[in-house]
Amino acid sequence: MEPIRYFNRQTGQLETEAIYGEAWLRRAYETIPGRAVLHLLVKRACFSRFYGHRMSTPASRERIAPFIEQYGLDPSDFAETPDSFPSFNAFFSRSLKPGARPIADSPAVFPADGRHLGFAKASAINSVFVKGQSFDLPALLGSGELAARYADGPLVLSRLCPVDYHRFHFPAAGTPRSPRLLNGPLYSVSPIALRKNLSYLWQNKRVLTELLTEDLGTVLLLEIGATNVGSIQQTFTPGTPVAKGSEKGYFEFGGSSTMTLFEPGRIQLAPDLLEHSAHCTELYAQMGTPLATEAHR
Repeated sequence: MEPIRYFNRQTGQLETEAIYGEAWLRRAYETIPGRAVLHLLVKRACFSRFYGHRMSTPASRERIAPFIEQYGLDPSDFAETPDSFPSFNAFFSRSLKPGARPIADSPAVFPADGRHLGFAKASAINSVFVKGQSFDLPALLGSGELAARYADGPLVLSRLCPVDYHRFHFPAAGTPRSPRLLNGPLYSVSPIALRKNLSYLWQNKRVLTELLTEDLGTVLLLEIGATNVGSIQQTFTPGTPVAKGSEKGYFEFGGSSTMTLFEPGRIQLAPDLLEHSAHCTELYAQMGTPLATEAHR
């Protein structure tokens, strides 16, 4: 089994991902019996609602301490102590202390902690996790008109693992419009699944928000649900200006993804993001760190 490798911007090292539920994911997406169960049950919203309910019960609190220990999380970042959470889901969607994620002085910042891929031109992408995979922008955005407008602009895919901080934020200052739901099933968005079928990203339930900015034009923000992530909660107020790095919402239990698309000619993605993405290697970076180095005026 090929390990999932990513480059950690913080440590400067190529690292191997500890995948939550790896054995189950490989059975579901890499075996014939597993794929049958996947299509009959696992992708359906009822499965995620059932699992989400289990993770919201008081009994699920027993999972918190072992999870923190197994994946080496740092509780000093948490806004609340680990023993104060009423359920695993409350822990999973936890807030962080003020200042735990400083916001960089750059044109745009990463909207979430996670493993990121960045591409200078959305319509020219041909290698995502493996060679030969590209995005179906009309299907992803639910609009041929939007797809044409953003086809030649940068695209950033940010993948959140279950071990990550699961609140997502605005990558730039601006005024957000009302979010739009694009409904769908709930496949996994782990590399194990996406290496088999990238289209899960535009088949899955997702939420699209347009962010109107002063310098970057209209930035498209997508949150993509996944297995056991039926709930994408938005915490912002449409029509009210937001600061760069302010909270937009959170995912409940599971791995999930966000996607950020920029209009052509508005921004240049960070060199390390482009370099590693060109080799199908994700870049781990935290929310608030530089996503871009320069905005075109």
